[in-house]
Amino acid sequence: MGERIGVSVIIPAHNEEKYVVRCIESVKQAAARVKCGVEIIVVCNRCTDRTAELAEENGARVVRDESRCIATVRNAGISAARGKVIMTIDCDNRMTEGTIREILGMLNSGRYIGGGAPLRFERYSFPLWLNDMMCRGGFKLTGLYCGIFWAEKASFDAIGGFAEKKAGEDIATAKLLKAYGKKQGKVYGCLKKNHLINSTRKFDDMGDWMYLKLAFRNAGALLKAAMGDRSGYDRLMDEIFYDYNDNHK
Repeated sequence: MGERIGVSVIIPAHNEEKYVVRCIESVKQAAARVKCGVEIIVVCNRCTDRTAELAEENGARVVRDESRCIATVRNAGISAARGKVIMTIDCDNRMTEGTIREILGMLNSGRYIGGGAPLRFERYSFPLWLNDMMCRGGFKLTGLYCGIFWAEKASFDAIGGFAEKKAGEDIATAKLLKAYGKKQGKVYGCLKKNHLINSTRKFDDMGDWMYLKLAFRNAGALLKAAMGDRSGYDRLMDEIFYDYNDNHK
């Protein structure tokens, strides 16, 4: 990776020593298929395990951010990035080998402001298949694909980076990129030949019907959030996302 850096891949990580190496390896495999330099930036967020050590041992650059907001963590990586093109991927997920090449091709076409990637679970069951179908339907209906985000750094800078929300930041950021692209005469797109390999670790720990059960158990908090009281919803988001790794090491 000594050549000119054209791409920066941002990986937010909170106590991800079990997953960080395989994520980095998937990026390296994709980087081997392009000619420009690709830097990998692991943003260690409140890590108390070996995430940072393993990331550096495997060729990533480590930056740190102590906030409890995933959007802020991603933005710390974008601020540190040296590449013209930014891509983001969560640490427990992986990208397929042609991902970086396809993204660069789409951006170089001049038609796209940026975009996302289709999601495919690393294993399947009936409830996971239902979850997959709902995700595909939602993405197709809205056109706001998430998973792996990609755009030029200048575009992220123009929209102020990721929308700094505790939850739902992915959809909010996709909307911002889509609106910014429209002003530039460009569209928000989605990869067609490659996809995100989506981790099932939470389903492995909590059962494949996890999200349905959580929605049923927390129906009151979700209803209150819809009416403006987000206190219960924010506690739920902490449990599912921000504190999950602390309780499942």
